Amino acid sequence: MAEALPPDDDGIVREHGQSKGRYVLRENGAEAELTYSILSPTMIIADHTGVPDEMRGSGAGLRLVKRLVADARAEGVTIVPLCPFVKSQYRRHPEWADVFQG
Repeated sequence: MAEALPPDDDGIVREHGQSKGRYVLRENGAEAELTYSILSPTMIIADHTGVPDEMRGSGAGLRLVKRLVADARAEGVTIVPLCPFVKSQYRRHPEWADVFQG
């Protein structure tokens, strides 16, 4: 069972389990998420980002990726960007190269 950590200042909740986790952003009854798989204590795979139509264009996906990057830096974790959205954001933000592999 995943441990739900308190929301950050942006309202994002992190649910972290032994092999998987996700970041969740809830607004106006809608839920956006970014899921990840844990390869080792120092490496995760960003699997999927899902943003419902009601939240498209709001920056919800980018906010989830920014939180992922911040947590990876704080915890010394490397991210493998399997998710196309996460990979595209990484390409747009070369300042995140310290936490991405690939």
